[in-house]
Amino acid sequence: MNEKIIMAGFGGQGVMLIGQLLTYAGMYENKEVSWLPSYGPEMRGGTANCHVCISDKPISSPIISKATSAIIMNNLSLTKFEPMLIEGGDLFVNASLVDIEAERSDINIYKLDANSIAESAGSSRSMNMAMLGAYFGKHPCVSLKTVERVLTQTMTGSRAHFVPINMQALSLGIEMVQSGQALAR
Repeated sequence: MNEKIIMAGFGGQGVMLIGQLLTYAGMYENKEVSWLPSYGPEMRGGTANCHVCISDKPISSPIISKATSAIIMNNLSLTKFEPMLIEGGDLFVNASLVDIEAERSDINIYKLDANSIAESAGSSRSMNMAMLGAYFGKHPCVSLKTVERVLTQTMTGSRAHFVPINMQALSLGIEMVQSGQALAR
């Protein structure tokens, strides 16, 4: 296994959180991991992306030039990161906010109405988890039990009630991809 995932969107969409979550889960499962965040100059509303690598072998660089998958939360990120996918790579698009089409025909595209999925899970703030779930629907590189463990350890106190909501959004995202409802091409 050698997953190279780019996650990108606006600041405040939880892109860094899902990147960290995936990285910590990989660490708990004794996999080789790296997480490289990149922020725009604004805190909320600016661009944010991270590169996550999860592998069974040592990772030579945290910088991804050719990604196996990309989780895209906005138009700007689609334009910027679609060219970085390998041929046959998987592109997961938040169709709630991305209103332009991917240009490549040599990749697999999965579109999810992540905002609606998040609402049905109990909170619009869990759209990032719906998108992460879509990724897990194709690439179960860590176990969901480990993801839940990380969520439980990081979302404590007043945020603890978000753990079941986030797990529900994650499960709905997985279901959308595995059932074929999210496959655009």
